[in-house]
Amino acid sequence: MKKTLDPTALMQKANKSLHPKKTAFPDFTIGDVVRVSVKVTEGEKTRVQVYEGIVIARKRGGPNSCFTVRKISYGIGVERIFPYYSPVIEKLTIVSKGEVRRAKLYYLRELSGRASRVKSEQVFGAATGADMATAGSTESSNVKQTSGPGDITAKAAQG
Repeated sequence: MKKTLDPTALMQKANKSLHPKKTAFPDFTIGDVVRVSVKVTEGEKTRVQVYEGIVIARKRGGPNSCFTVRKISYGIGVERIFPYYSPVIEKLTIVSKGEVRRAKLYYLRELSGRASRVKSEQVFGAATGADMATAGSTESSNVKQTSGPGDITAKAAQG
């Protein structure tokens, strides 16, 4: 009996070989401020250059995925498109998470100054739980909590 080939298995095998490997990037969305470490080759030397800005667009298309980062450099808006699976990107760090209600933030191109701000919460450099516990133990002798959950008063210095 003749062995038949399953076309779906062949397609899956071809897709695995064609698609690039998964990246170890954190989960970022539109409106986030990211810091992208990019490998730059100048002559024979290679160095890492950091590009920090707000993600204004993201195209999802498998191996053709890319994202656009916009920053203001010396008063001029600069946008750079990064392929998601590019070997040039060494590291991607989220500085702050933005809260937006749009899929593309192209309207930021027309705005400047305070008008171009995006509501965000700081992520990078935030204190961890262990840091907060040690900071709280040093200040516990100077602060006491009263009856309400939000009422905090400082103790009077005795001496």
